[in-house]
Amino acid sequence: MSALAISVQGLTKRYGDKTVVDAVSMDVSEGEIMGFLGPNGSGKTTTIRLMCGLLEPDAGEGRVLGHDIRRDRGAIKRNVGYMTQRFSFYEDLTIAENLNFVAGVYGMEQPRQAVRDTLEDLGLISRKDQLAGSLSGGWKQRLALAACVMHRPKLLILDEPTAGVDPKARRDFWDEIHRLAVDGLTVLVSTHYMDEAERCHRISYISYGRLVAQGTTEQVVRDAGLTTLVLSGEHINDAAEALRDAPGVEQIAPFGASLHVVGRHKQTLMTSVNRVAQSTGVTVTPTETSLEDVFIQLMGQSKDNML
Repeated sequence: MSALAISVQGLTKRYGDKTVVDAVSMDVSEGEIMGFLGPNGSGKTTTIRLMCGLLEPDAGEGRVLGHDIRRDRGAIKRNVGYMTQRFSFYEDLTIAENLNFVAGVYGMEQPRQAVRDTLEDLGLISRKDQLAGSLSGGWKQRLALAACVMHRPKLLILDEPTAGVDPKARRDFWDEIHRLAVDGLTVLVSTHYMDEAERCHRISYISYGRLVAQGTTEQVVRDAGLTTLVLSGEHINDAAEALRDAPGVEQIAPFGASLHVVGRHKQTLMTSVNRVAQSTGVTVTPTETSLEDVFIQLMGQSKDNML
């Protein structure tokens, strides 16, 4: 088994009388890509900041990269690369000039060599003299990643890293993340994209401060215990209307010319769907439950801790 890069127990953070992170416990192995899912305001970013030394917990304990999360926050921060959704760089400087500036901020002993190595590793050599402000979203993202890994961190934090970039750039970005993980870098990434979550080794679903699901995508989908049926035919709109508030039906979602119907109680769900199918003439086909189905289900079951 790989050594643990992160091991925290009972991690808790409060602001006034509101608990935004509520007794979260988690282990993450070295070289593992852990995805964080959850609705906006669920505590994902706060949990990440607690683990990487940017915030001090009100309760709980643990170690990150071999350092105590309370006593050694400075040591943790020095070994973390943190890429936010709105990473800042100087648009009137070139890629190379931006990275030279970052090398100076980190106080690197051989900044020129570090910049050259990073440009090569991230495929930026051909664009090193291009102004950052003229880059497309995908290349700006690659520059941001380069700035975050240039000091060779052991833990990389990605907070909604691919918002606003095209699918090709997102795929290239994830290929790069997996390459870095193979070399031993541990990655924590928060995302709302289900296809990105599925590219993580494991995922953790946090809802309103509580960790409510964790495991591989397959494990999380299996443990949710949902049944998903696809309805198709000329009268699916009539079927959708008839299924609202029907026994066993917990989700109804249009997908192109078909309808996905989801519920936890299989037999009750199938009874309701088959009844409506007979009356409307639509066909019913079972299908695999998706991670998005589980995501929506968990959101519906959770209670907002800010109310």
